[in-house]
Amino acid sequence: MPFSSFNLSPTLLNVLASLGYNQPYPIQKEAIPAILSRKDVLAIAQTGSGKTASYVLPLLTKLQGQGTSRNRHARVLVLVPTRELAIQVREVFILFGSALPMPVKTLAVFGGVSINPQMIGLQGVQVLVATPGRLLELVDSNAVHLSEIDTLILDEADKMLNLGFSEEMKRIFALLPQKRQNLLFSATLSNDLAEINQIILHDPVVVKIEPEQENLDLIEQTGYFVPLEKKGPLLRYIIKQKDLKQVLVFTSSTFQADNVADKLCKNGIDAMAIHSKKSQGARNESLREFKAGELRVLVTTDLLSRGIDIEYLPCVINYELPRSPKDYIHRIGRTGRAENPGEAISLVTPEDQQHFRIIQKKMGKWVTMIDSANIELRGY
Repeated sequence: MPFSSFNLSPTLLNVLASLGYNQPYPIQKEAIPAILSRKDVLAIAQTGSGKTASYVLPLLTKLQGQGTSRNRHARVLVLVPTRELAIQVREVFILFGSALPMPVKTLAVFGGVSINPQMIGLQGVQVLVATPGRLLELVDSNAVHLSEIDTLILDEADKMLNLGFSEEMKRIFALLPQKRQNLLFSATLSNDLAEINQIILHDPVVVKIEPEQENLDLIEQTGYFVPLEKKGPLLRYIIKQKDLKQVLVFTSSTFQADNVADKLCKNGIDAMAIHSKKSQGARNESLREFKAGELRVLVTTDLLSRGIDIEYLPCVINYELPRSPKDYIHRIGRTGRAENPGEAISLVTPEDQQHFRIIQKKMGKWVTMIDSANIELRGY
């Protein structure tokens, strides 16, 4: 079942094709048609299963036919537990929506930063991604109104309940119009989640996706202990000493992806960064060159990693570790495909060591570690 079998915007189908998204993931196959049909959805799926795109794509399609909304009256509300997820969800909306004929203004709001820029940014917003506490602050300040919310999404609802947001969420539910579409995404179905489900979902389509098992047997995994300030030289040393011809490097942010690619180029290693802040044309060209073997190093974030499927990719390097073991397994699974061996290398700072131990324990495999203190990095 290709994406073209869904009633998505033709522009979105072109964007998906240009990013290398050829077939929908299991959660997308079931959730996209239900969301386009205005059904409520309860989806149980792990992080990294493609859940964000499963609601972003149909909602962008729907918003194209609705025109602009009243100022400070968003149409779509996405509630998330953390600042990091708020930023990531907004980036997915921008990634797929940047080429649409009618732009969709998306804003992420969260605590821990000044509220004033967020209040200004709410002008003309159509999609609001928010943590519950900051959203209520903005509501109390009359900076945003929830009376015209057409679709409510709870993303990682289990984590919000674990972090104690249930009372804030109930207050938010009371501010929303009763007639709306509700989409609830969670990694687990706990008793607390069942209670929230009964409050907000009406005859939902239930989607439950079992976690995929990556075959890691063909992947040779190595880790390097390295101080933070020596990460760049060590990355360049590994690429040059191993004479790696095609390398996918993962970073945790768009800023770091640009920085790593720039440093590689300045040291004679052909590299480009690909992420959501690059233009559509730049992303397409970088991916084409990398897949064709014309570009030695492609630096990316987890956001675009699912669109990068290369049958014979020999090496993946984690310049920075991902936030979850699931994301780590997905990253290194870009290599070692189609019965071909692959290599996965991780750069591990002292601050990362405990997190990397957790990743290895969850993965069920222990990685061979090398101390970079014994490597001469001068000149790299």
